[in-house]
Amino acid sequence: MIHHPRLAAVLGAVVSLWLAPIAGGQAPSPSGDMAPNPLEIKSIAEVESRSIVNGRAVVKLIPADRVVPGDRVIYTLEVRNTGTTTLDAPTVTFPIPEHMHYVADSAVGPGADVSYSVDGGHRFERADNLQTPDVQGRPRPAVAADYTDIRWQLKNSLKANSVAFVRFRAVVK
Repeated sequence: MIHHPRLAAVLGAVVSLWLAPIAGGQAPSPSGDMAPNPLEIKSIAEVESRSIVNGRAVVKLIPADRVVPGDRVIYTLEVRNTGTTTLDAPTVTFPIPEHMHYVADSAVGPGADVSYSVDGGHRFERADNLQTPDVQGRPRPAVAADYTDIRWQLKNSLKANSVAFVRFRAVVK
């Protein structure tokens, strides 16, 4: 089993993060001032546990406290509007943990458009538009293992004190 301190911190059962809709921890207020971002994102990392109970196969999600290379980790992000007003179509950005590879086509969220970054979150595109340099420096189509960040653009507003959920899977390198 792997128990790497940094990986354990990322894969802990529940990791609370404050993320800006785009980046930086603050978002402009209607007056143009920088105000604290009202989005609170709680990341829950879990793995599937399979067992037989009374002759039936049972699959449960359990905290991803310890993982080995090849384990598939399911990340569920709880996106909470802690503000006092409705947020129109908020954006949620999340980095793929350093010791993980994103699983292709696994990012989902009800009413969300998903895009990806291959450059640490500087630019985002749909998967089929992403390119990254090959070994000679020429552009090539990016594959899921190249992704560094995921962005969900929610299509609907998020009312004050409401929660939305998004999810993705990644494999331990």
